[in-house]
Amino acid sequence: MTKIKKIVLSYSGGLDTSIILKWLQETYGCEVVTFTADLGQGEELEPARAKAEMAGVKDIRIVDLREEFVRDFVFPMLRANALYEGQYLLGTSIARPLIARHLVGIAREVGADAVAHGATGKGNDQIRFKLAVNALDPSIKVIAPWRQWNIRSRMQLLEYAEKHRIPVPSDKRGEAPFSIDANLLHTSTEGKILENPAEVAPDHVYQRTVDPVDAPDTPEIITIGFERGDPVSVNGKSMTPAALLTELNGLGGRHGIGRLDLVENRFIGMKSRGIYETPGGTILLSAHRGIESITLDRAAAHLKDEIMPRYAELIYNGFWFAPEREMLQALIDHSQAFVSGEVTLRLYKGSASVISRASPCSLYSADLVTFEESTIAFDHHDAEGFIRLNGLRLRSWAARNGR
Repeated sequence: MTKIKKIVLSYSGGLDTSIILKWLQETYGCEVVTFTADLGQGEELEPARAKAEMAGVKDIRIVDLREEFVRDFVFPMLRANALYEGQYLLGTSIARPLIARHLVGIAREVGADAVAHGATGKGNDQIRFKLAVNALDPSIKVIAPWRQWNIRSRMQLLEYAEKHRIPVPSDKRGEAPFSIDANLLHTSTEGKILENPAEVAPDHVYQRTVDPVDAPDTPEIITIGFERGDPVSVNGKSMTPAALLTELNGLGGRHGIGRLDLVENRFIGMKSRGIYETPGGTILLSAHRGIESITLDRAAAHLKDEIMPRYAELIYNGFWFAPEREMLQALIDHSQAFVSGEVTLRLYKGSASVISRASPCSLYSADLVTFEESTIAFDHHDAEGFIRLNGLRLRSWAARNGR
């Protein structure tokens, strides 16, 4: 075992990280600093402080990162319209580099030579944490207890907790609970019945959204304002990034927007099934595409769509701090210079539909596309030459093939 002087632990106060805290103290015999990130998960975080104090932790950090999370991570990702495998809005993936950045920052501040996390050996998060720390400070060791200890099951975890008198919530005894990750962008739920993709997810899995069937029978109309690709207002009211996403989460959840039942391909090589709820993010994706439709040049828009899957995959796989992601981000951000204006959407029964869009930077010309008489000179005969030239290669191909 490598000699470690001090460890900074990403700590939620839940069962896994409470056990990990005790295991680190026993295994390494050094001081452990706990870091709890407030990402808008909707839980009271002070109990985490109380549990850390009970475990003898002297340096307890609980940091409100909601604005930083949305401004510096969620919004840049939304500028790209990023979807992993065409569906997943990357709610868990995009939170990990932010947590890693603060783990490294605290480690430097307190002189720790290692950070630790509670990600398992089967998941993506272990990769994301490791790659992020490698990019930020390769001198810091990353400890992943799930890959080191001899605990192999939920029952063994509970036995360890009982042996060391670590409090276990009553709903965590017996059957393994759902694995839940939550932040201001989304909630993800995995495990138990969801491990069988043939089983329908029970209603109680969903936490942020009503069933679209039970959503209001009357549509709700909202308007979102954008400046340089980022949302800045809802219904004419300017808001900070975190406040804006919180507002849209409430609106979307009420109308059953943002539910996703997905079987995805993990980076580590296995398929997994999860239930995702991303109400505000789903609304923003529709709205952002709406404002881009009138402000982006055709070729620029198509290029963005071509690189988006690669960009989304980089985030999913843990390469947020990699040079190629930063290069793609520079291209994406450059494309947003004129993506400003307002988009109006109809929220209804699980859908967020764009019904109007307007921008002072619009490339759309009603006078040019009208079926009526136009004041803009457009010679319809020009289309004949355009089509003929584009058909030249097809005529050559057909002649060679004896058509």
